[in-house]
Amino acid sequence: MHPQRSPGRWRGFTLLELLVVLLIIALLAGYVGPKLFGEVGKARSKTAASQMKGIESALDRYRLDTGHYPPSDVGLAALMTNQGSTPGWEGPYMTSAIPNDPWGKPYIYRVPGENGKDYDLFTYGADGKPGGTGEDADIFSK
Repeated sequence: MHPQRSPGRWRGFTLLELLVVLLIIALLAGYVGPKLFGEVGKARSKTAASQMKGIESALDRYRLDTGHYPPSDVGLAALMTNQGSTPGWEGPYMTSAIPNDPWGKPYIYRVPGENGKDYDLFTYGADGKPGGTGEDADIFSK
């Protein structure tokens, strides 16, 4: 038999029980949240490095066909369309459009590169500014 309940009395959680549950959830979120968001930043950095490897490969194929890397004023667009009727151009050199970095900004391409490199290909990271640490750190190719 079920005990009789008086009308108007409902059994439920007390305010104290609800506060304890909310406290436990807040503690778990405080512990897990930063670890989870830190992994998102690392994943974006790895994605940027991977995308730059694909762009580097396309730049190398462009150089093999034309004898030089695209000039800075033309930029990475030369990998998709023949800018200025470049002799030997056999592109497009990428199977899809040139991606933006994982933070939605275009990759930076300069010819000639610094320190004797043929070119520089990089992104400034999440903050879009030179320098930084963590997710704001600059990511360079090669």
